Amino acid sequence: MGQTTDSSNREGKGQGGKRHRNRKPIRRGLRRPFEWLGILLGMLVLANLPHRLLFAFCDFLSGVMFFFDRKGRALALENLRVVLGTPAAQGRATKREKIILKRSYRNMARTIGHVFWTSRNAMKRASSVAVFSPKCLEVLAEHKPLVTVSAHLGCWEVLSQLVHLQGRRMISVAKDIGTPAMTEMLMKSRKSIGQEIVHADGAFRPLYEGLKGGADVGLLVDQVVKPRDGGVWVEFFGRPMPVSVAPAFLAAKTHATIVVAWSRPLKDGTYRCEYINLYPWQKGTDVWLRTQDCIRDLERVIRRHPSCWVLNYRYFRKKPNEADLKQLAERKAKAGLSAKTQQEKDHDGKDV
Repeated sequence: MGQTTDSSNREGKGQGGKRHRNRKPIRRGLRRPFEWLGILLGMLVLANLPHRLLFAFCDFLSGVMFFFDRKGRALALENLRVVLGTPAAQGRATKREKIILKRSYRNMARTIGHVFWTSRNAMKRASSVAVFSPKCLEVLAEHKPLVTVSAHLGCWEVLSQLVHLQGRRMISVAKDIGTPAMTEMLMKSRKSIGQEIVHADGAFRPLYEGLKGGADVGLLVDQVVKPRDGGVWVEFFGRPMPVSVAPAFLAAKTHATIVVAWSRPLKDGTYRCEYINLYPWQKGTDVWLRTQDCIRDLERVIRRHPSCWVLNYRYFRKKPNEADLKQLAERKAKAGLSAKTQQEKDHDGKDV
């Protein structure tokens, strides 16, 4: 009887998973007209608004999105509590948590709006709303090429734009969004300022060749990358998460310096790109440890500014198996004192 029940349960789960997979193409098909509508709205409306009206429009859209996005709100609250270290089963969002969640949605909407807004008069517009901190300018003057590491934090798009405006060749990476035509249209919008955008699939060669040729590279590392796709397990807010090893690996191969940075939103609606940490090339550097270092640097800033981070993303959806956890524990043990010493050094002299 028990075997029959177990078999039936497995069969039921399998059929449920199959039904779920079958629904995905239907959902994508239903979503596609709205995705196209959003892109056309951005290209025709947002690109032509004054900056203050752009923000007002984006703030309105973020409020609507926050109201209707029930699943996204729940996920954002769960991630926020991981960031703040509060109990996951705390219940409904507190007043403070609601404020942070709404600001996170607003920041995301403003960043997307900025992408469309800078598709016209890109150089003039980007330079009018963002600046580098003095420390960032110092790093740019002293190091070339750079692997710039950041997260979906603040206005992540403007960071690469400002590097290009310093007269440097900048290469960023883009993933598929919707259909290939949508991806191409958004990539064209991002390229309008002059920076180079390469597709995530097969990005290693152009990034490697670009660094060898003196170009800078910009990468966002707070995304799930499966180990079979080049990811490694690290600790992110005390939880295991597989992230891209590309920044550390590229830096090791090309002897480039890694700079961890972000663009801080200011009260007047502009941005200041700030330096978090710097890792000049060193022979024999452990690629995993350098990846974990970058994640820790970003984690420290996110803890201080959670409303500037995209909270409604499934950062911890990928679950490690026993072998993954064992490997992570071994790497942490091997790093040991050097990881602790480096972390202590990282807290000195940052303009975070």
